[in-house]
Amino acid sequence: MSDQPRHHKPTTPGAAFFEDLGGGSDPALLREAGDRAATLLVRGARDTDDPAVVERVLHLAETEGLETLAQVWAGAPPDTLAGSLWRLYVLRAWVHASPLAVSREYDAGRARAQVARVVAGVADPPGPEELKAMVDETLRGIAGGDFAITLLRAAAFARVVATGRAGARGSNHDETVRMLTLSEQLESAGHLEMRHALD
Repeated sequence: MSDQPRHHKPTTPGAAFFEDLGGGSDPALLREAGDRAATLLVRGARDTDDPAVVERVLHLAETEGLETLAQVWAGAPPDTLAGSLWRLYVLRAWVHASPLAVSREYDAGRARAQVARVVAGVADPPGPEELKAMVDETLRGIAGGDFAITLLRAAAFARVVATGRAGARGSNHDETVRMLTLSEQLESAGHLEMRHALD
């Protein structure tokens, strides 16, 4: 009996969430598996009132590994659920890996991106711990809130950072453009989600 596969409800991703999704090395099957996983996470866990589910979704990159998420989602277009989730998890991983640098860039951009700063909802002053708390709270919206709001808050945050980078002495132009592109992609996905057109 212990050899029988365990079936999980879509709202309870846990360890090895992607294990049973199949796909192998076939890119089409892998894309299909990634799309299915994204739908389960966003649509299956929507409006859950179980804090444990919200936390499991938040920490998916730690339990599965960012490399696993990259395999199934990194190639997805930005205007899809899978592509949006990939960008959200990459943003969170970056904030947690470099909170001090992120807080400097965010602080430098907030005076010139007032509207985006308000939408992002970062505590003032925006120190490293406040930014980690903000990105975690934002990603909790994947399972426990409005996914469009999650995307728009993340987009606003990325825009403030991009603005801060653009004005910094010796800033890397390519990195600034990448952050601005990320912001635009998340914002566009948020608007699609508001129209129920994000799949």
